[in-house]
Amino acid sequence: MIIDCHGHYTTAPKSLEQWRTRQIAGIQDSAQMPRVSELKISDDELRESIESNQLRLMRERGSDLTIFSPRASFMAHHIGDFQVSSTWAAICNELCYRVSQLFPDNFVPAAMLPQSPGVDPATCIPELEKCVKEYGNVGINLNPDPSGGHWTSPPLSDKSWYPIYEKMVELDIPAMIHVSTSCNNCFHTTGAHYLNADTTAFMQCLTSDLFTDFPTLKFLIPHGGGAVPYHWGRFRGLAQELKKPLLQDHLLNNIFFDTCVYHQPGIDLLNTVIPVKNVLFASEMIGAVRGIDPETGHYYDDTKRYIEASSILSEQDKFQIYEGNARRVFPRLDAALSAKGR
Repeated sequence: MIIDCHGHYTTAPKSLEQWRTRQIAGIQDSAQMPRVSELKISDDELRESIESNQLRLMRERGSDLTIFSPRASFMAHHIGDFQVSSTWAAICNELCYRVSQLFPDNFVPAAMLPQSPGVDPATCIPELEKCVKEYGNVGINLNPDPSGGHWTSPPLSDKSWYPIYEKMVELDIPAMIHVSTSCNNCFHTTGAHYLNADTTAFMQCLTSDLFTDFPTLKFLIPHGGGAVPYHWGRFRGLAQELKKPLLQDHLLNNIFFDTCVYHQPGIDLLNTVIPVKNVLFASEMIGAVRGIDPETGHYYDDTKRYIEASSILSEQDKFQIYEGNARRVFPRLDAALSAKGR
């Protein structure tokens, strides 16, 4: 089975964005604030948005199942207060749940959290629990920088995050560490802020003893881990200077990377440096990079092609990347698939 661990609902019906525009306007003028009941999206609209986009490409490219979460750049936790984020997260999570019910063989949901700058992360727990227990979510997206590129939150190792981690461990779910839109002009959202955050999150874990406190906590760092695989020697050296254990013991029982790396040399580097057990297949389509590579004639984000073309990976390695690792990192996904005989 080809399991794509990184999918976002980037093709939701236009009415979702229109409702969000009204919500943002309502922050300044309460008279414009829409009610949740005013957003009406039919099952047929959801089907059309998926069948003509994600599902069509999954079939063309040969993937079977996508872990599906709300559009990352639309999380925009820096907009409004906790109530604004809470309402928006609930709407987006419900839509992903509905998609998973309409296409149960192809999509399984993961949740965004109603984070808000300066607000205790523990306030996210009710939405997290609802999504896991009622919607069957198998993971969450955790934003280490809800300020939108200004990094006003404490590092992921700070104890203010611990209530989230305790709940993750209790429910046996991992978190994809994923920021949202950058509102800092220094950082392009998908080209800089995302990759900065991937690298920063890894370093925050490296300099801490977070996984001593939470030995079963699992983080998935997307976009191939940002700069991490390319600079693996730097990180090994820094860990050594900080008197930390070897990275294979310090972090690699808890941190995993996806294959959202959009060229063959990048995928080859990832799979040369990072152990196969720590790599999960993903494409992030339809996402940040949607064009066709003129050097190959194929879409940049058709990442299965890179795995198939690898001269490094054995067939067993490919099985682990495509399916085995995802079922191990997402135990609730494995349980749901096993219950269906898959």
